[in-house]
Amino acid sequence: MTQYDYIAIGAGSAGCVVVNRLTEDPETTVLLLEAGNPDTKPEIHIPADCLKLLGSEVDWGYFSEPEPYLNDRTIFYPRGKVLGGSSSINFLLYIRGNPHDYDRWQELGNPGWSYQSVLPYFKKSEHQQRGADDYHGVDGELNVTDLTVRAPTSQRFVDACVAMGYDRNPDFNATQQEGAGFYQMTVKDGKRHSTAAAFLTPILERPNLTVQTDALVTRLLFEGTRVIGVEYLHAGKIHQVRVNREVILSAGAIDSPKLLMLSGIGDAEHLQAMGISVVADLPGVGQNLQDHILVPAVYRATQALHLTTTNSGIGEAGLFLQSEGKIDVAPDLQFFCCAIPWLPPGYSPVDWGFTGVVSLTHPQNSGSVALRSSEPKDAPIVRLNYLQTRSDVQKLVAGIQLLRNLFHSDFLDEFRGEEVAPGTDVQTGEALEAYVREVCTTMYHPVGTCKMGTDSMAVVDPELRVRGVEGLRVVDASIMPTITTGNTNAPTIMIGEKAADLIKSASQLQFSRSSLPLRRSTRWKQ
Repeated sequence: MTQYDYIAIGAGSAGCVVVNRLTEDPETTVLLLEAGNPDTKPEIHIPADCLKLLGSEVDWGYFSEPEPYLNDRTIFYPRGKVLGGSSSINFLLYIRGNPHDYDRWQELGNPGWSYQSVLPYFKKSEHQQRGADDYHGVDGELNVTDLTVRAPTSQRFVDACVAMGYDRNPDFNATQQEGAGFYQMTVKDGKRHSTAAAFLTPILERPNLTVQTDALVTRLLFEGTRVIGVEYLHAGKIHQVRVNREVILSAGAIDSPKLLMLSGIGDAEHLQAMGISVVADLPGVGQNLQDHILVPAVYRATQALHLTTTNSGIGEAGLFLQSEGKIDVAPDLQFFCCAIPWLPPGYSPVDWGFTGVVSLTHPQNSGSVALRSSEPKDAPIVRLNYLQTRSDVQKLVAGIQLLRNLFHSDFLDEFRGEEVAPGTDVQTGEALEAYVREVCTTMYHPVGTCKMGTDSMAVVDPELRVRGVEGLRVVDASIMPTITTGNTNAPTIMIGEKAADLIKSASQLQFSRSSLPLRRSTRWKQ
């Protein structure tokens, strides 16, 4: 059986980072397994084409179960299935979250995860095109930049926010998060800069790295409670590989808990019901699913808003605010101004339009991921429980009302046509609440299903080691005990950076150097 020092499962936002850092040591051999294929689809690399990727062959295309608080609607739940993972299909926004997010993680029993502890890892990854300062780095692989072309409505949206009394914020990732400004994006030379483009493609020729695409991992292999390897399906055949040191599970907030459960790690009662032998009884696996919820307000535009489709983004400008006026807490609402008519299902399309989106940064609900069966190819059962509390509905209603006020300011008169959604006939509080339940959907930011901590529902410890077993870590957004304030790609990359240091430190303490022969990369092997 072929052996590697490390086996990483999932070439997404965290997995590509970990693999890059571990293979810096030429004596360390790493196998990276990715269920998807190489990132050759042209739309991946065009920032404004990201909506075309949803539901395509590079998307797992999950759906939730019927949601009881959303009139039993199912929610489309895209996840990247390609090199780069969801960083290859996301909206490219670079938002780190709020310092309070990470200080809260530490307060929950996770030393080393405070804001001051994680800030160096954000800076390490980053090549900030504005230059280096106390909050930004320029020596990292990930290009973070301002857009070279912006829709005129994006500038007018920021001006309207400032006129309404909100601070003008030149950098959501520096001294404060609240206020209105322009989002920076992970773009380089006009193209998407996913973690595959930033961290993986440049190192494919490292002889100690093997990358296997189209490889669906079906289970982890154990001797007792120690992970000794993995089993995966490729080209219709089952393969097994052995690990000398650790398996690093970076399959994301949906598929990481799924694979743990398929391998016998999870709630014992659930596993037994699926006919799976229990290796470790961890009831928290698949629980604590958190996400950001969004609702759009869409207007017809009086004219085309973009000069090109290649050098523009979807959500170019935005606003963070604390709707309850609380001090020393993170914003609870995030807004986006999009230069496209991003209409909910069921609304008639328009040629030109712009959209305001309000998102709850810290919803009160939590959901879950469970196995549908013991068959690895079966999609898991995803329950979101959106809008379980009326306070979440009320905040989204208030957000829609604020968007209406902003879009009806003098700054947007030149571009504003009729309101398409919710529509001018939707005015009362009751009607707006019904609209919110009818159209709210995911912001594509699932986290928390293998949460880090020390309580009985924690899945990993503060060093991201899975409790109850040896030789296994989870390194992706699923380890977040609470969701961050804003888009989750940058925090997930940070998790990958910090995890790599944790893994290296453990290796120095516990293992001698491997004498295994080096292997060439097989990125394009299908």
